[in-house]
Amino acid sequence: MTQVAIIYHSGFGHTEVLAGDVARGVEATGATAVMLRIEPGQTDFGELFAAANQADALIFGSPTYVGNVSAPMKAFMNESTRIFMTRDWQDKLAAAFTVSGSPSGDKLNTLISLAIFAAQHGMVWIGTGQLPGNNDDTSAATDSENRIGSFIGAMAQAANDSAKVTPKAGDRATAYSLGQRVAIAAARWRAGFPARVAA
Repeated sequence: MTQVAIIYHSGFGHTEVLAGDVARGVEATGATAVMLRIEPGQTDFGELFAAANQADALIFGSPTYVGNVSAPMKAFMNESTRIFMTRDWQDKLAAAFTVSGSPSGDKLNTLISLAIFAAQHGMVWIGTGQLPGNNDDTSAATDSENRIGSFIGAMAQAANDSAKVTPKAGDRATAYSLGQRVAIAAARWRAGFPARVAA
């Protein structure tokens, strides 16, 4: 069975909410979602690396802090040097999601950092595959998928509010769709089908 590992750090709960949505998207395809949470101050990532090695795809999730990944996510990335040397993640599929307080919050830089990280490991990147949603400047709707208009990965806005009420429905649906897309792609990759991945 296809396995997708969701490797994430959540500072205030918003990234954890999205990780759950990504997992539900993965499981909706019949694949197995493996949740791997990075804890603050964690220095031993052996169990996470072992679980990631068994997965067909890795989806990274991090809040955007000061325009980049959080310190716990960066610690995980830095400690993956031994994986880099053995190429255990070579040709695995990869994707990412992030959240910040504001609509921009320089989230693109976080996703680029994660995409470069995946590329250095020899992984194959999967974007959202979605057209931008909610492109009406007069609308305050938060229920449109990909309302922030990101192609490289799923973006969400916390609006500096409680994780009990944000991210809103559209951002959560985008995370769900990303999980589905990666799981479908991983199943096809695993089976060796050379066809385009359905959105």
